[in-house]
Parts: sequence; C-alpha cells; structure tokens
Amino acid sequence: MSKANPTGLDAYKPSEIADLVEAAGVAKVRLPVLQIITLSILAGAFIGLGAAAYTVVMTGADASFGPARFLGGVVFSLGLILVIVGGAELFTGNALMVMAAVDRLITPAELLWNWVLVYFGNFVGATGLALAISMTGILDGPIGSTAATIADSKVAFDWPEAFMRGVLCNMLVCLAVWLALAARTVSGKILAIIWPISSFVLLGLEHSVANMYLIPQGIFAGSLVSVGAVALNFAFVTLGNIVGGAGGVALAYRLAYGARPKG
Repeated sequence: MSKANPTGLDAYKPSEIADLVEAAGVAKVRLPVLQIITLSILAGAFIGLGAAAYTVVMTGADASFGPARFLGGVVFSLGLILVIVGGAELFTGNALMVMAAVDRLITPAELLWNWVLVYFGNFVGATGLALAISMTGILDGPIGSTAATIADSKVAFDWPEAFMRGVLCNMLVCLAVWLALAARTVSGKILAIIWPISSFVLLGLEHSVANMYLIPQGIFAGSLVSVGAVALNFAFVTLGNIVGGAGGVALAYRLAYGARPKG
C-alpha cells in the first residue's frame, strides 16, 4: 500500500481500505476477552458523551428544524471521533468485520462472539454513563425534559420504521469508519467522520449504541417508557444496524473488489 494514489489525495485507495478492514477484522477477534470488554465499555461511554452533548444542544431548539438537527449531529460526532482516534470497540462499526468472515479469514463463530462481547460492553458503558450523568444534576430542568422527550420519541417507532432507520443509520456509520480508515492524519479522520455522522442525526436515523445511552438517560430524567417498548426498539434497531453495516457496506465493497489477495 505504498504506491501513490492516482487521485493525488493523501489517502488510501478504496481497494486498500478493503485490505485494512479485513486486517482489522482479524486483529479484533484475536484480542483477549478482557481487552475487548474494556474497549467496548469505553466505546459505549464515548458514544454516550456525544449523545449527552447532542441532548444539551437540542434543548430549547425545534427538534424538527434542519439546521438545529445538523448542529446536534456535528456535536454527536464526538462519539465516533473518540472511538476511532482514541481507540475503542464499537458494535455498529464492527459490522464491517463481515468482509473478513466472507473471505474466511475469521470464522462465523469468531465474528458472532466478538459482536456479543462488544454489544454487551457498549451497553454497560452507555448505560453507565447515563447513570453517571443523572447523578450530576445535569438532567434537572429543561435538559431533563429534552432527554425524556428523546426517549419517548425513540420507542414510538413501529418495528418497520425502527428497522429501516437502523439500516440506513449504520450504512452511514460504517461509511464514516471506512472514510476514516482512508485518512492518514488525525485531522483527516475527524473530517471524514463528521459528515456521515451528522447526516444520520439530521435524518433522524437510529443507532443502537446511541440508544443505549439516550433511552436510559430519558428514563433517569422521568420518561415512563415501558421495558417492552425499549426491548423492541433495541431489537429492531440492532437488527437494522447489522443489515445496514454488514450488507449495505461490507458486502457491497466485498462484491466491488472481490477476494483480496493475501501474502
């Protein structure tokens, strides 16, 4: 991957990004369990920090007003910036590991085990941060009202809406990861992340790990959402995230570039 990019950009070519994604997939399944869980908890907390900042930005703003939502999305991008630049394991981004599984560099069992561990760790990190934020008093007053409204709105989707919003969301999240891998500098990675992430927030799409923070935050702020409604949201958004990331991005690029030559 040392050849100059014919575009003149200081970035990896798409075919080279595919190599990086597959190498990352192999490396991820080789991590010790404790390391995976630790990095997953960090990722959940990182996404939660972005979601907490988003909640504050949206307080007092018209949630249906495009520019306000876009600003909220820019702020929310903090979460994936911390994951990518700081280093952490995020369930939605790990949908790209399907590329390595298709090329038999990792087994389906290794892929699923990684997803289970990372999903669990993300949940612990995100909900733990929501509890910590609730103990600071930040959710008192208008910010708490916004948090409760966000939680109520998320569980109000019927399952086809939640599923499709999850599909489209993780297509953008995995594209953000893909573009960040293309960049060779920290500033390039940050710029690559902001646009897809702010766009998914602007469009009102659904991210399972963000919901692991936003829904508990709303509950701590006084939302009366039911356990069943929360479980359904998590189930269909998570399934949509898998389909969007694994099918809409990972398999699409796998088809585009074919089996990667090894060695």
